[in-house]
Amino acid sequence: MAFTTRRGTATAAVFAAGLFLAVSACSSSSGSGSSSSSPSSSMSTSAGASAAAVHTVKDASLGTIVVNGKGFTLYRFDKDSASPPASHCTGACATLWPAAPATTASSVQGVDHKLIGSVTGTNGAKQLTINGWPVYTYSMDTKAGDTNGQGVMGTWFAVTPTGGKAAGTSGSSSSSGGGYGY
Repeated sequence: MAFTTRRGTATAAVFAAGLFLAVSACSSSSGSGSSSSSPSSSMSTSAGASAAAVHTVKDASLGTIVVNGKGFTLYRFDKDSASPPASHCTGACATLWPAAPATTASSVQGVDHKLIGSVTGTNGAKQLTINGWPVYTYSMDTKAGDTNGQGVMGTWFAVTPTGGKAAGTSGSSSSSGGGYGY
């Protein structure tokens, strides 16, 4: 039993160190981000949106935000650019913040189709943009409705239907990024 406890502690330490390095690669500035999830019950989806690849939901803390077809929050990165659209999340950052794959405007609900586009991401694949901003999911969001990426490093924000930053903080009582040093 002692071996299992040590192994679990070692695994957690390695994970935390890797996460810290990945987050550090995303931004050189320090900041704090909200880091916990909004309960799924605090989000509501418009009728028929579940069939859309990308759609909007009303989050109790953040307002109307954009999610992918599985209900995972989409985020924008302040170090990217919208005009011209360009993604600057590479390496460990891209592992922690996977690019949202481009989709056709016809499979989007709740976002003006004129605002949907794509850019060639840092991995060479087409990445979804909303009003020019490349969008991403966050690997620390483990279930639909999570908003753990909101405010991380002061540069990551849930994206609104106009491509803007969602105001507010993640909907839970936890703060400080889950204790991973950011």
